[in-house]
Amino acid sequence: MTRRSRRTHCGAFKAKVALAALKGDKTLAELAQQFDVQPNQITDWKTRLQEGAAGVFGEGRAEPEAKVDVTRMQAKIGELTLGTIF
Repeated sequence: MTRRSRRTHCGAFKAKVALAALKGDKTLAELAQQFDVQPNQITDWKTRLQEGAAGVFGEGRAEPEAKVDVTRMQAKIGELTLGTIF
C-alpha cells in the first residue's frame, strides 16, 4: 500500500466538512468516505468549529482598550506647545 502525500485543506473545505458532521445526517465513516479524509480529522474540525463559534457572535473577544484620559492629554499638548513657543 502506498502512502499518500500530505494534503492541506482550505478553511472553506474544513468548514463544509465540520458542518456536515454537526448536522448528524451521516456517520463519521460515511463523511470520511465522502470527503476522503480521516474520521479523526473530521472530529477535530467539528470540535474546533464548536469551540470557535461563540467568537462569531461576540463572546470571547478581547476587552475594549482602556479609555484615554482626555484632560491629561490636553495638558501634555499644552506643555509641548508652550515649550516650543519659549
